Amino acid sequence: MPERILVIDDDHHLLSGLRRQLSDTFDITTAQGGAEALSEVQAAMTAQTPFAVALCDMRMPGMDGIETLKRIRELAPDTVRIMLTGNADQQTAIEAINHGNIFRFFTKPYPVDQLREGLEAACEQYRLVTAEKELLEKTLTGAIKVLVDIASMNDAIVAGLATRLREWVRLLTSEFKMPQRWQLEIAATLVPVGQVAIPPELIAKKRSGEILTDLEKSLFERNPEAARNLIAHIPRLAKVSEIVYLQDRGFDGSGFPADGPVGNDIPLDARLLKILKDLAEATEGGPLTKAAFATLERRRSQYDPVLLPKVRTCLERVVDMMPSTSMDVPLASLRTGQVVLSDIKLANGHLILSANTQLTGAQIERLQNLRRIFTFAEPVKVRI
Repeated sequence: MPERILVIDDDHHLLSGLRRQLSDTFDITTAQGGAEALSEVQAAMTAQTPFAVALCDMRMPGMDGIETLKRIRELAPDTVRIMLTGNADQQTAIEAINHGNIFRFFTKPYPVDQLREGLEAACEQYRLVTAEKELLEKTLTGAIKVLVDIASMNDAIVAGLATRLREWVRLLTSEFKMPQRWQLEIAATLVPVGQVAIPPELIAKKRSGEILTDLEKSLFERNPEAARNLIAHIPRLAKVSEIVYLQDRGFDGSGFPADGPVGNDIPLDARLLKILKDLAEATEGGPLTKAAFATLERRRSQYDPVLLPKVRTCLERVVDMMPSTSMDVPLASLRTGQVVLSDIKLANGHLILSANTQLTGAQIERLQNLRRIFTFAEPVKVRI
C-alpha cells in the first residue's frame, strides 16, 4: 500500500498538477491552505491512518507554511514535513527548519523527479521512526507484563487491582476528553509491583486483619518506594516511577512519603491515581458502590477537591451503564485476554487469582501447570 502524502498549497492548479504527477507512486491527498490541511491531519489521526509526509508551500494567505507545519507537528509528530517555496532566502529556510522541524526544503521551480526522490526519502524516514516507536512500545509493554505477572504470583489479588485501575484510567481519559495519559495508564498497571518485596505470609497476615508490628507496617508503607526502585530501571519511565512513588501521598500532606509534595504540587496523575487506588481498595474487589465513595468522602481532605467529585460523577454514571455479560467456563477453556469475574481457587479454598483479573499468557501457563498437581474449584466466571 502506497504511503499517504498530504500536499498543501493555496493554488488549486498546482495541487491538481502534483496529484497527476505523483499519484502513480503515492496516495495523494490535497489541501488548499493551512486550515484545510489541519482538518485533514486531525481526521487522519482520528481514523488512525496518519499521513507519512506533509508537503507544504511557504507563501499562503492566512496561515503560512511555517505555522501550518508547526501545527501539523503538534497534531501528528511522526509525520515527516517538507517545505516548498519560491522564496529561497536564508531567513525563510532558518525559520522553516527551526519552527517546522523540516526534513527537506525545495525551491520552485523544481524537477518532479527530484521532488519524488525527496518524498521517497521522507517516507523511508517515516518508516524508520514508526518502526522504532513500535519496537519501543512492544518492549515497554513486555517489560510491564513481566513485572505484573511476577507481582501476581506473589499476591493473587494484585493482578485484578491492576486491571481495574487501568480500565478506570481509560474510562476517565475518554470521559474527561483528556489527551492520552499513557504514563498514568502504565502507573496504574504497575501500582502493585512493589509488593514483590513483601513476603506472601505477611500479605496474608494483613488481609486477614491480624495486628502488624511496626516493622511490618513500615514494609507496606514503603511499598511505593520499592515499586519506584524497580520501575526506575526501565528506560523512559521516570515520570511513571514518580507517579507510582506518590500513589499514597494525600492532598493534605498525609501519607507516604512524609517529606513529599502537598496539594497541587503533587503531579496531577498521582492525585488521580490516589483516588482510584483508594476507591478500588474500598470496594474490596467487588462492584463499585456508593458505599465505596462514601468511604473516600469521610477522608476527603486526602484528595484533590476538584478531581474527587469529577471522578465520582463519571464512574457512577458510566460504570452503572456498562453491561457485564458473563458465562461459566472450565479452567481448561480460559484464554489470554479474558477477564475473570470470579476468584480462581483450589478445591481447598486457596486463592490463586482474584476476580477482575485480565489473564496474561504467563498466568494461563501457570494455571495449566497447577492443574496437573492440584484440583481447582470449577467452573470460572468470565466476562464476554
